[in-house]
Amino acid sequence: MIMSITREFLRNPVLTGAVAASSPKLAEAMTAGLGLESAGLVVELGPGTGVFTDAVVRRLPPGARLVAIEINPRLAAGLRARHQDVEIVEGSAEDLDEYVREAADVVVSGLPWTVMSAERQERILDRVTEILVPNGRFTTFAYAHAAWTPPGRRFAAALRERFAVTGRTPIVWPNLPPAFVHRAALPVSASGSRPSRRRRAGTSPVSARTR
Repeated sequence: MIMSITREFLRNPVLTGAVAASSPKLAEAMTAGLGLESAGLVVELGPGTGVFTDAVVRRLPPGARLVAIEINPRLAAGLRARHQDVEIVEGSAEDLDEYVREAADVVVSGLPWTVMSAERQERILDRVTEILVPNGRFTTFAYAHAAWTPPGRRFAAALRERFAVTGRTPIVWPNLPPAFVHRAALPVSASGSRPSRRRRAGTSPVSARTR
């Protein structure tokens, strides 16, 4: 199956927020410096055609797990065909805590934050902070032209409220459109304290197999 993010956007823009696939340069910026080389569990939100997935897999150590949550059934099927070593879940990032029952070291996101409502942004970010280990890291990207729009500024503020450390990379100009990467580390709860997530028991649609 040949996956095209543009085709999926035209078919269903509600499920697919990006018009074009991210570039390898953006994938490099998204995955560098996260500690993926020593991670045990990584979660990817909105993998799309798998550009970031490829970059994450290249950095993971033997035995590490990558769980990718994709709401678009066509893209999820394409990812399963290409990445049999990745655990692909077809579903919404809003239900992240139901799909992943263990604490994650890193969350990588390709979700289109600026087209979401404030409530949906916050629900997903709350789920992200809940599943991360206390020293966990989160990375996502934004298009440069949307950075100063109300949704873009709202998202940056929501990140600052939920992580002790936040920052952004320089603009990746070779990407279409040009984009930059949001980096966040050390999740905090709504009360301002550091969450302490323990591995919890229960049946999960994500298996415990290793790569």
